[in-house]
Amino acid sequence: MNTPNHYRTIVLSDIHLGTKGSKAKEVTRFLKMNTADTLILNGDIIDGWQLKKSGEWKRKHTKFMQRVLKMMSNHHTKVIYLRGNHDDFLEQFIPMRIGDLHLVLEWIYEGANGKKYLVTHGDIFDSVTSKMAWLAKLGDIGYTFLLWLNRIYNEYRSKRGLPYYSLSQAIKAKVKQAVSYISDYEEKLVGLAESKNCQGIICGHIHQPVIKQYGNIEYLNSGDWVESLSALVEDFNGEWSLVYYTDSKTSNMHDIVADSNDDEDDEADLPMDLISIQKRLSA
Repeated sequence: MNTPNHYRTIVLSDIHLGTKGSKAKEVTRFLKMNTADTLILNGDIIDGWQLKKSGEWKRKHTKFMQRVLKMMSNHHTKVIYLRGNHDDFLEQFIPMRIGDLHLVLEWIYEGANGKKYLVTHGDIFDSVTSKMAWLAKLGDIGYTFLLWLNRIYNEYRSKRGLPYYSLSQAIKAKVKQAVSYISDYEEKLVGLAESKNCQGIICGHIHQPVIKQYGNIEYLNSGDWVESLSALVEDFNGEWSLVYYTDSKTSNMHDIVADSNDDEDDEADLPMDLISIQKRLSA
């Protein structure tokens, strides 16, 4: 059995558990083959908006939560969970700490290289989600349709032996207004990091994985597990990289299948407070 890659830190965001578009199985497999001293869950891990409407919590969503708990127990992983806009129901519990699990609005992370990074989901600078929630939820309906179309398109590609292709990402890249919005979003977050005397910003929210430099500030976006299937990882020298599920899944599939039996009886390990949150959102 291959040894999992071990990093100093892994950052995941925008998994949207509770929705059909969430790649819950893929992100769980990713965490089976990639471990870390610190796991940052940077918002929109659970999609409360969809669970209140037409979403459905499935076993594969529970398995992701179990995988995180296993990382905490088996690898002593410290987990930082930041509230996003789709899991804003968690705000009533913030700040909270249970052992190595921290539930926060934002976090200052110190890298192995001594740099300080402001960690935030990023919706604070989205005027639609922060000031016009009704419009954001209307837009969410359109985005859900786009993801449905993306799923149908990739099922067609899969049957023909073609690789995954994010149709929704391609559409967004073609729209000038979307490109302008992303650039403005990045610049505002860079300014926020600078105002807090940080040398970098780690965010999610807009489903655009990237690492780039804005002057003296490093901008890192972990992407998502709906379209991009991406994560940020930091090695023990303080170097950050973007990794994608397609980069690592094929060589370790035998180990993943063999390990999958370990999760069959794990649902009893899920804390009661998480079960109650799940039931409340599904009601």
